[in-house]
Amino acid sequence: MLEGRAIAAEPLIRVENLAKHFPVTRGLLIARTTGQVKAVDGISFTIGRQETLGLVGESGCGKTTTSRLLLRLERPTAGRVLLDGRDVHALTGADLSQYHTRVQAVFQDPWSSLNPRLRIRDTIAEALIVNRRVTRAGKLERVEEVLHQVGLPLAAASRYPHEFSGGQRQRIALASALASDPELIVLDEPVSALDVSIRAQIMNLLKDLQVRQQLSYLLVAHNLATVRYIAHRTAVMYLGRIVEHADTESLYRGPLHPYTKALFSAALPADPDAPREDMILSGEVPSPIDPPSGCHFHPRCPFAMEQCSRVAPALKAVASGHQVSCHLY
Repeated sequence: MLEGRAIAAEPLIRVENLAKHFPVTRGLLIARTTGQVKAVDGISFTIGRQETLGLVGESGCGKTTTSRLLLRLERPTAGRVLLDGRDVHALTGADLSQYHTRVQAVFQDPWSSLNPRLRIRDTIAEALIVNRRVTRAGKLERVEEVLHQVGLPLAAASRYPHEFSGGQRQRIALASALASDPELIVLDEPVSALDVSIRAQIMNLLKDLQVRQQLSYLLVAHNLATVRYIAHRTAVMYLGRIVEHADTESLYRGPLHPYTKALFSAALPADPDAPREDMILSGEVPSPIDPPSGCHFHPRCPFAMEQCSRVAPALKAVASGHQVSCHLY
């Protein structure tokens, strides 16, 4: 699916034991904490230069919270996010501004991610104005440059968001992210709100930009086909934890964790006639307020053993570049 390339040994982003717990409170006048939602519960991964890491899992598994932690929209309860070895949540002043130029985001809904009152040129230039000192001529030159990169005419700069289709709006959002010449773009469901006919165009554009602009991506998505097409590596999350992590093709051809197998089994196959292993899960996804002890997946797992309810399995390597968190291995 993806062209081979040399990835630098030292990663751009390193996430170490990252956790985010949200307090659950009750009471109107006197609020008291009654529990915690463990949205992200001690995860670790890296993103290399010019590499795409895909995060997949059911709704509520912690994917979006993870992306918000990388964007500094949330502060971690524990753990660190390191950019070139520096803790991004400890950055201040000029270092923080530099971080915002190096890390940008494209969100799911192109209809709500753009300010309807701003012309496209002002939306795209916003990251430049906030984080860098640029002249008016330099700003306009950069706007024209990124519009060309995403395949939009220069005339688009003077128009408003409502004058564009959904696919064009997502190109504008991508142009806005590119304006500060970032190294990492967080893609949170970048094509899920688009028509099927437009999705392939945007996915091909993302791959092309990655090569030309030497970008890294964190791709958060429900659609497994999208992740397989774009991501070099894929991590599978369940109730705030990473349960499997491998090269994308290795994972899709031979998933190991029972949850990963069930997730792939529930997806529509690219070839309806191809043999496949169907796995139907019992029960509902447990509440993140009171997750099961041991392995969070054990109440729904058809292969659960006695120790699964007591001991949380560590994420360990079972093959070259393939990690799984399961007592079966």
